[in-house]
Amino acid sequence: MKFIRIILFPFVPIYFLVTWFRNLAYDKGWFKSTSYDFPIICVGNLSAGGTGKTPMVEYLIRLLKDKTKLATLSRGYGRKTKGFLLAEDNITATELGDEPFQFYHKFKNEITVAVDEDRQHGISTLRAIKPKPEVVILDDAFQHRKVKAGYNILLTTYNNLYVDDFVLPTGNLREPKKGAKRANIIVVTKCPESLTQLEKKAIVLKLKPKVYQHVFFSHIGYGNSVLNETQKVSLNKLESFTLVTGIANAKPLVNYLKSLRLDFNHIEFKDHHNFTENDIKKLSELDKIVTTEKDYMRLKNEAVLKGKLYYLPIKTVIDNSEQFDALVKAFTLG
Repeated sequence: MKFIRIILFPFVPIYFLVTWFRNLAYDKGWFKSTSYDFPIICVGNLSAGGTGKTPMVEYLIRLLKDKTKLATLSRGYGRKTKGFLLAEDNITATELGDEPFQFYHKFKNEITVAVDEDRQHGISTLRAIKPKPEVVILDDAFQHRKVKAGYNILLTTYNNLYVDDFVLPTGNLREPKKGAKRANIIVVTKCPESLTQLEKKAIVLKLKPKVYQHVFFSHIGYGNSVLNETQKVSLNKLESFTLVTGIANAKPLVNYLKSLRLDFNHIEFKDHHNFTENDIKKLSELDKIVTTEKDYMRLKNEAVLKGKLYYLPIKTVIDNSEQFDALVKAFTLG
């Protein structure tokens, strides 16, 4: 894979110019971008996946859900449907997409969850619902320039800062690094908990934030137990198992489980993997499976996996969360 990316390097200037001109056209007003008179928060990244958008959206949901009528709007990556779709009890992950399906099942009685590849249409449709949402969180929409969000939260991972990367196809950037100037907040995600203030200062100097930008650091907070619909097993009592993942970057989870000296094998699928009948059959032959919450949502209804499938919950833990929360609340709640 690395070799293919290297030989595709001559195409980098082409991709760079196309995405640079697109951003310039929106910045200059040559392409129309719609603004709104109510709070819209965009959570996104410059890199192609794996920066922790889902736990960040969930952090914002927990922060705001009791204070305002809240909705999330996603594209619904990998879903088998098209157009606007509102999450309901009979909906499946295949119809809705992995992340919005997870949002709905965790917060369905507290927020509205919808998907639409056309964010403008999705926002207008959401606002026609009674009662209409007062705040909309856009999941993975930093490059969706047709909508001008009032507040942009840009995520970049500690081990792969956007300033150290190239645009596609050789690197992982969806657009040139200068796109970061649109962010109000930059969050360095998946940091080691031992990160020192000196190391943080060095990263901030590297990112060179604008005067209007705030930089925060976060790490992954793992649960103390694995769960399913009926059971809860403490990690320190977890016997040998198979870890099954279908996410962009499973290394932090693998390293965490190894640090606990747990006995496990790892079966790794690509991000947003659609589990086939053959996959399910092979998984059914395993004694105990631990997976991510996102993968669990797609596998939990498989009868042959009942009683042997668990997930490890995670959450975003933000350093200096009081300031972060205050900034978000100031924008959304005034």
